Amino acid sequence: MGWTRPVRSLLAAGEGYLDRLLCVVGAVLFSQLPEFIQQYLQRLGGHLDEARRQLEQFREVAAKSNFTLDEFIARTLGSTEPTVARLGGVMRETMARVDALAVADAAIRQASIVTRPFVFLRHLDFSIARATWSIFRPAVPTTLEGLVYAAAGVLLALAFYHGGVRAPVRRALRRRAARRALAAEAPRAEAGGSDRPV
Repeated sequence: MGWTRPVRSLLAAGEGYLDRLLCVVGAVLFSQLPEFIQQYLQRLGGHLDEARRQLEQFREVAAKSNFTLDEFIARTLGSTEPTVARLGGVMRETMARVDALAVADAAIRQASIVTRPFVFLRHLDFSIARATWSIFRPAVPTTLEGLVYAAAGVLLALAFYHGGVRAPVRRALRRRAARRALAAEAPRAEAGGSDRPV
């Protein structure tokens, strides 16, 4: 029919715009990942500095009592006084937190451009991530890392669109057209068979 050609050209134009829109969205979203990780690292560093400061205060108290920190923690944990025992638990948790934050900070900072998102997720502290997200401000990527992630976002958006949306829709439309063609052929075949002489 005459109206099908304009409709098809309109759909093709819309598909081209959707393709470009997804590329832009993918680039913008992925280019923000390095910025978020950078802001996360700043907040993580602040938590690490504070935990180290608290641990150093505990060390000073232990040294004044002529104990190492480990000895001081063991003595307080073994105390029959509940308040003192709880203090020992706080010191032990602070020591563990310093170790965990230091390991995470070093691992994320030393990771390569390719492995950084995976290392980040492996060492993610959800409370720090939530606090970072609450004040996160998007930024225009000006680093090589930002450009690499923007390009990755474009490629993944195109792969998702062409592999996950466009190809299945086209397959479904082809199957539908094939079924219609078979349905249209069936009456003709029956009509042709009835014309044969008995």
